[in-house]
Amino acid sequence: MTMKILLVILLLLIVGSLASGLVFLMRDSSDSDRTARALTWRIGLSITAFLLLLLAGWTGLIEPNAVHRG
Repeated sequence: MTMKILLVILLLLIVGSLASGLVFLMRDSSDSDRTARALTWRIGLSITAFLLLLLAGWTGLIEPNAVHRG
């Protein structure tokens, strides 16, 4: 359960970073690097979420909910 909560928090941080990148893109001057930093954080958080999903699936902390037809 802790892994699921951690992943939800991580996804919220990813969306927040994406939103802040959009705000920085719309309001900052062209010589500001805040947009690039916000999007770099988003990429890092996305990679972390992907690796946590792989780790949680491999260790059995989360299980797929596939529908099996037989």
